[in-house]
Amino acid sequence: MSRTRWMFLSMVTALLIIVSACGNSGGNNGQTDQTKQTNVDNTDHSAMDHSGSGEVPEGLAEADNPKYPVGTKAVITANHMPGMKGAEATIVGAYDTTAYVVSYNPTNGGPRVKNHKWVIHEEIDQAPELPIERNSEVSINADHMPGMKGAVAVIDDFEETTVYMVDYTSTTGEKVKNHQWVTEEELKPVK
Repeated sequence: MSRTRWMFLSMVTALLIIVSACGNSGGNNGQTDQTKQTNVDNTDHSAMDHSGSGEVPEGLAEADNPKYPVGTKAVITANHMPGMKGAEATIVGAYDTTAYVVSYNPTNGGPRVKNHKWVIHEEIDQAPELPIERNSEVSINADHMPGMKGAVAVIDDFEETTVYMVDYTSTTGEKVKNHQWVTEEELKPVK
C-alpha cells in the first residue's frame, strides 16, 4: 500500500471516528445519559413541585422500623429530576405503603408522562385495599406536578416498600423541603 493511500485511509478513519462521536452526543448540551433518557421518556420532572407542604395523605402509616429513621441522613441514588442524584438528604418521614410507577396524560394538556415515580397507594382516588394490578387505570389524587391531580393513570409497576419524605439541597443548589417520595431502594447510607 502506498504512503498516500495509507494517509488517505487514516484521515477517513479519523473523520469517521469524529463524526460518530458527534452523532452519539445526541445534542444533549451536557446532559447526562440518564437525564437524556428521562427526557426521551417524557418523564422530565423539571416542572415538578420539588418541595411540599409536609402534609401526608390520610391513612398513610408511619414505618415501624425504617432503615432510615426520621432525622438521619442518606444519599439519594434516584435521578427523578435534575440535581437529585448524589444529593445528601435528611429524612423527614418514613411510611410503609405501596409505591406505583404510573403513566398519564396531564389534565393541563401537557405531553404524556411515562413511568412517573412515585405515586403512593394513599394518593390513588378510591384505591382498593390490595395493591392495584399492573395496567389498571386509576385516578391520581396527588399534585406533585402540574396537571397530575385528577389525571387518569395506568399502573406501570409497583412495589411494597418504605417511602421517605426528605429535605435536601440538590447538586444544582436548589433547597428542597418535604420532597415526596423516595423509596428505600433509592437511598444509601452517608459514608
